[in-house]
Amino acid sequence: MTADDRSNKSITMNNNPEMSINSNALDTDSPNTVQSLRESIIRALPELGDSEKSRHCWLLGTSGCHLCDVADSLMIQLSAVHPISYHYVDISDFDDLLMMQFATTIPVVLTPTQRLNYPFSILDLQQALA
Repeated sequence: MTADDRSNKSITMNNNPEMSINSNALDTDSPNTVQSLRESIIRALPELGDSEKSRHCWLLGTSGCHLCDVADSLMIQLSAVHPISYHYVDISDFDDLLMMQFATTIPVVLTPTQRLNYPFSILDLQQALA
C-alpha cells in the first residue's frame, strides 16, 4: 500500500460510489455538540420537538439542491432494506444565522448523536444509523 493509498479515506466497492465508505463524512462533533445543534433547530422549528420527530434522524437540505435530492434518494434506498425513520428539514425555514451554519454543507444528516456531512454513501448511513 502506497502513501497515496493510505491517505485516501474512501473505500470503493465494485467501483460503485453508492457502496463506498467515506470516513470524512462523519463529523467529529461530540454528541453534546450535535444535541445542542438539534436543540437550535427545534427552537427554529418547534414541530421537530415532538417526541416522535425528535427521535428520528433529520436530513437537512433545501429545494433546488441536487445533492439534497441525491441524499434523499440514498435515504429511501436504505429504508428499503433497513428500517429507518427520518424527517426532511428545509434549511430555508431557519433564521439566517442558523441557515448559514448549513448553507455550504448540505445535505447533512443529523442523528440524535451524530452529524453526517455529504458526501456519504448508503454504507456511511448504515454505520451512522446503527
